[in-house]
Amino acid sequence: VQLQASGGGLVQPGGSLRLSCVVYGFRLDVYTIGWLRQAPGKEREFVASISRNGGGTKSADSVKGRFTISRDNAKNTVYLQMNTLKPEDTAVYYCAAGYASGVYSYAPFTYGYWGQGTQVTVSS
Repeated sequence: VQLQASGGGLVQPGGSLRLSCVVYGFRLDVYTIGWLRQAPGKEREFVASISRNGGGTKSADSVKGRFTISRDNAKNTVYLQMNTLKPEDTAVYYCAAGYASGVYSYAPFTYGYWGQGTQVTVSS
């Protein structure tokens, strides 16, 4: 089981980025896939998740209306489209796989497999 996150970078406030998470070794209908982030000096926090059947998505209040999680089963890839980025979105973003669903997917400890992280910096 392996997850590979990419797509981070430096963007100005108000800009957009799309993160990708390619999964290897399992199909997307086996695990809930989540995006979590960690800023310097802060704990890792939940951003968004998508359920095994792809029909259920959750997102943190801080990103609602700005970030969208989606997936492409044919490419075994989960995306995080991030719009209207703010400086407080600056963090290392991780994709992860776990069995928890719904609101239980908010907790980082429910994820058993993690990608390497991709840096997102929002600054003018």
